[in-house]
This record gives sequence, C-alpha cells and structure tokens, in this order.
Amino acid sequence: MPRGGSNKLPMSVPKRYFELRREGLKGAAAARQVGVSTSAGSLWFIDAGRMLLADKPIDPRFLTQEDRIAIAGGLQSGRPAAMIAEEIGKHRATVYREIQRGRKGDGSYNPWWAHNQALVRRRRPKQEKLRASGQLNGFVSEKLQQSWSPQQISRQLARLHPGIPAMNDSPETIYRALYAGLLDRRRAKLRTGRGRRKKQRRGIPMTNAIPNMRPIHTRPRQAEDRTTAGHWEGA
Repeated sequence: MPRGGSNKLPMSVPKRYFELRREGLKGAAAARQVGVSTSAGSLWFIDAGRMLLADKPIDPRFLTQEDRIAIAGGLQSGRPAAMIAEEIGKHRATVYREIQRGRKGDGSYNPWWAHNQALVRRRRPKQEKLRASGQLNGFVSEKLQQSWSPQQISRQLARLHPGIPAMNDSPETIYRALYAGLLDRRRAKLRTGRGRRKKQRRGIPMTNAIPNMRPIHTRPRQAEDRTTAGHWEGA
C-alpha cells in the first residue's frame, strides 16, 4: 500500500492521483486536485516505482490495474483473498499468487507498483516462463516425448491449472521455446517431423514449389532466336 497516509484514505484517492498523472498533470497539481500534500503524492509515485506505464487493453486472463486496486482495497479492509477473488471475478489462486508476487520488500502491497511490474514482465520474451519453471518445463517436455502436439499440451495445461498463468502456455510459445533450445528437441516428437523451424528467406525461391518444374536456363538454345512456333510465348 502506498505510504503518505493512504491507509487512512479510500483507494479512490490515490487511484485518481495516478489517473491525473497519466493524463499529464505534474505531481503537485495532481496532489492538489485530490486533496493531499505534494509530499504525499510524491511518496505514492516513488512507491509505485517512479513509472507511469501505459495501461493498454490486455487479455482477460490477466489482472488489470482496476483488479489490483480492488485487491489492495480488499486487503486494506481485511477481507480474505478468496472473497476478493469472488468480487473481481478471478480464480482464488490468481489472487493468492498476485498478493504474494506483488508484495514489496516491506511486505506491503502497492497496486500501482505491482501492475507496473506485471507490465514489465509481459514485455519480456514469453519463453522465459519455461526457463523459470522447472515444473512447467518438465510437463511440456514429457508430453512432447509422448507425441503430444503443442496444441494438446496447451489445452491440457489450461484444464489442469485454470486461472494460473504461470502454469499455462500457448502452442506458439511452446514452439518458440523448443526452437530456442529451452526444450530437448532431439527427443521431441513434433508432428511436422522437424526439430527446428524452417524459415523461408526473402528473395530465395522455395524448392519444389512446382513439381517437375524446369528452370529457364535449361531451355534449348534454339529458343533464343524464336524461329519456331511457341518460342514467342511469354516473351
């Protein structure tokens, strides 16, 4: 929770302060509009990590800034995590994990700091999830060796761990992790039969694009003077 006496204020006050800051107001002007001192507003800004990252529309499975503010408000009023989860329409495991992951070093939960950290994490390559989680990596590797496709693995993870992003991965992320070497591609049984992605380089024609196609440089030399019917076609 932000410092500066915010424990005695409703969450709507610091929420409005950060809305004004994102709209372009300076710290002193934003603090004045919400009725707190400049120093109190400065402490909120510092506790949030001195960042005002743009809050773009995100996938519904992720927590929004509003969700995190509601979590902070629930903690402030002493409500249990399960009740908070029900209020915001999220799985209780998601809220439990958010509270633990979003706490700062002093044990406080700052919804703006937590949201900024989440935005930063999402900007990193998604394949880091497989690098960081031995449990997830092991499950994906095991299923690949059992001839499961990345699509099947992704669906099974969603069924086994609903509402837990740390234990869910998209098929494309699994493919990228495999090609990047985060998974053992020597033992993986991909349905394409390939252990690495085959990229078509720009400017280089695909081989066997047309069956039995003859390249132009193999045509007879007589075709150059176009003395025979048919040699003019395509000229």
